[in-house]
Amino acid sequence: MELEGAALVTGGSSGIGLAVVRQLRAAGMAVAVLDRRPAPVDADLVLTCDITDEAAVVAAVGRAHDILGGLTVAVLAAGVGGFSPLIEMEADEWDRVVGTNLRGTFLCLRETAGAMVEGGRGGSVVAVSSISGFLADRSMSHYSVSKAGVAELVRVAARELGPFGIRVNAVAPGTTDTPMFAGTAQLPGYRERVAERTALGGLGTPDAVAEAVVSVLGMRWVTGQVVAADGGVSLWSPIDPAESVIERPGR
Repeated sequence: MELEGAALVTGGSSGIGLAVVRQLRAAGMAVAVLDRRPAPVDADLVLTCDITDEAAVVAAVGRAHDILGGLTVAVLAAGVGGFSPLIEMEADEWDRVVGTNLRGTFLCLRETAGAMVEGGRGGSVVAVSSISGFLADRSMSHYSVSKAGVAELVRVAARELGPFGIRVNAVAPGTTDTPMFAGTAQLPGYRERVAERTALGGLGTPDAVAEAVVSVLGMRWVTGQVVAADGGVSLWSPIDPAESVIERPGR
């Protein structure tokens, strides 16, 4: 596939975002990274930006647009996680997760899409959602709601921006071995259980999810879609009757 012009990646200093940066650079694109705590990355421009801060997002996207000579691609990968039972969750914790994952994605989508409309060359945006946006994960209500919101944001944006030649999609990872996922190491047997329930086996990697993101970026006749890049873990069903069948030798 051919991706032309310049790209902006939020959350591009680690995890899936960093893997996307590397793959876009390998494809020959100029890349700007927006991250709250940027680490050294192989990018043309690295800007410190808290995506929950509207003024900071407006300034950072504007600077990336000006320095790189326009934007044709945006990958909105910045996000945070959290774990708290609903009845124990503080409002500040809800606001932290929803504010970053949904409000922050909205702000970045608004500004990058605006830059693409101004450029007049169309473009492609992929937001990183999650399969948690359509599953019911206990103690993750704020995270799940924020990712479900991202999926609907993408659908509405795709309708609004289509006339400008801008495609808007989402990729929904499952369990992926990123710094955010590292916190699950304290949950006994969690990783092993997930790996067992994943159709392709094991955990996802940032590179594997980034491949999905870059592929969707280049799909010229696809917009408003959410593509699960989860190795099939969301196919697992707790009511699958086949799990009750006793397999006998030779069957």
